[in-house]
Amino acid sequence: MKKNFRILTALVLLVSLGCAEQQNFDQYDDISVTPTLEGSLLYVETPESEINQASGGNFIVETFNFDAFTEGFVSDNLLDGSITYQLENTTSKPLELQVEFLDEGGNVLDTELFSLDPAPTAILNREVAYGMGGRSIDIIRNTSAFRLTATNLGDSSSTSSEPQPRFIFRSSAQFRIELKG
Repeated sequence: MKKNFRILTALVLLVSLGCAEQQNFDQYDDISVTPTLEGSLLYVETPESEINQASGGNFIVETFNFDAFTEGFVSDNLLDGSITYQLENTTSKPLELQVEFLDEGGNVLDTELFSLDPAPTAILNREVAYGMGGRSIDIIRNTSAFRLTATNLGDSSSTSSEPQPRFIFRSSAQFRIELKG
């Protein structure tokens, strides 16, 4: 029995050694790590009563600081991605929203313009690509702030028959960043 065990062990070792490949410890250099990062950007909600009280038609004029993409490591390794916008208008007014991408000096890098009919309307969805096949990724790399301007294109007295009439703006981003290439 011991003899058969030794022969079997020797055969297993020979087969194992004969099939083993030489190890390549330089494989780390060939690894690419490129995760897709996703997250919310901005959320703004305004009831119709506040829209009616706004003077001059603009009910939102706000600049939001956003330095996430201008940080050196992120900016240098940002490959491509997209921003998704979702707008909902359950008010009795036609509305317009302008989203401006600003650099550190306050210069406009890019603009998205949205027009919304009064309720009842469907939720407006828009996805904008940056990088491969889309707008220049440099827009995102240099964005330091977003400026939102929302305008009431209708009257300031009517009220929608919808329950809790309001304007809602949502946005999210999804970008690929090369951690190791």
